[in-house]
Formats: sequence, structure tokens, C-alpha cells
Amino acid sequence: MSYSILNYSIYIFFGALPSILWLQFYLRKDVKPEPKLMILKVFFLGILATVPAIFLETAFFEKINTLNLSEPFILFLNMFLGVALVEEFLKFFVIKEMVLDNPEFDEPVDAMIYMIVAALGFAAGENLLILFPLVNSGIWEELFEISLLRFLGATFLHALSSGIIGFFIGISFFEKEKREKLIFQGLCFATILHGFYNFSIIKMEKGLKMISAFFLLMTAAVFISFGFKKLKRMAGVE
Repeated sequence: MSYSILNYSIYIFFGALPSILWLQFYLRKDVKPEPKLMILKVFFLGILATVPAIFLETAFFEKINTLNLSEPFILFLNMFLGVALVEEFLKFFVIKEMVLDNPEFDEPVDAMIYMIVAALGFAAGENLLILFPLVNSGIWEELFEISLLRFLGATFLHALSSGIIGFFIGISFFEKEKREKLIFQGLCFATILHGFYNFSIIKMEKGLKMISAFFLLMTAAVFISFGFKKLKRMAGVE
């Protein structure tokens, strides 16, 4: 029994570690740190958002498979709408319900911070769902490999794609009448990034897969870095 608990503890640690490392990195972007309790709430709600994601994605896949569509089109719909849009919307929904009307949400850059926190919680939830079936396998090398790959790939992707949404929410601080339109644009860009990343790692050949995924992540990372600087400059905060 104690051995099993230890196993689960180790797997939980490595499942959450990629998100925690990225969380530490991005929290430093905030000149005025957010309340720790609020960060924890958003992070854990991000984890919980993986539950409806599973049901929504499964229902979408099952529905699409009943339609008389070509295999490439079904793949496109599954990657961009069934996975990317569902996940990006659920991460945004956490922020919509928890943050947008909260008095602690008082700076444009907060939007990017909270969206990234929710995304990293979601990524941690995904990591745990992937790792838990391996708990009793004793394949420690696979645990380390998956954790590292998720740190460099999927976890980073979730942070970046949601950060894009956060950037557009942050812009809406200065264009309040366009908030809904800006959020829609952010969701579209995040979904496109997420969808193309999914396509690159699933359908492309190994060498091209690595190059394409790296290019997408680095391009998004540059945009997010620019986004933080732009929002701080617009708010008169350096």
C-alpha cells in the first residue's frame, strides 16, 4: 500500500513539474504579483477543466465519425475544433468565471498571467491523465521522457496559446467596447496555433514534425514576449 502511494506521489510530481516550472517563469513577468490564493484557485480549476474536455472531445469525435465526410476533413475538424477549440475555450471559461469580474483583475497584463496559469493547470491535468496508467508499470525511463517532452512541447503550447487569448483580453482594457470581438479573435488565433501544432506532431514525418513544432512554439513565444512588453507599455508599467 505504501509503495503504491509512493508511486502515485512520484507520478503526480513529474506530471505537475512541467507546469510548475513554466509557472515560475511566467509569474516573474508580473511587476505586481497576483494573490497566491487566486493563482492556486485558477491553477486547480485549470486541472479540473480537463474533465469536461474529455467528455466534450469524445462526444465531438463520435458525432463527426457518424457524418459522411472524407478522412482528411474529419482529421481537420477533430484537431482544430474537437481538441484545440474545446480546450482553448475551457481554459478561457475558467478565467471568465473566476477572474474577469474580480477586483484583483486590475491590470492588462493580469489577463495574460491568469490565462497562462489556467493553461498550465490544464496541462498538468493532461500530464497526470497520461502518466497515471503507467504508475504500476515500473517504466521510470518513460516517466522521465514523457515529463521532459511535455515540458518542451504540450505544456509550453498550452501556456503560449492561452497567453495569446490573454493578450487580446489585455488589449480590451483600452478598448472596452470591443472586448467580445477581441476575445473572439484571441480564441481564433489560439485555436489555429493549437490545431497546427496538433497536426504537426500527429501527421508530419519525424524530422519535419520536430522542425514544424519548434517553429510554431518559438513564433508563439516571441509573440507572448512582445505581448507582455506591449501591455506593460500601454499601461505605463515597466
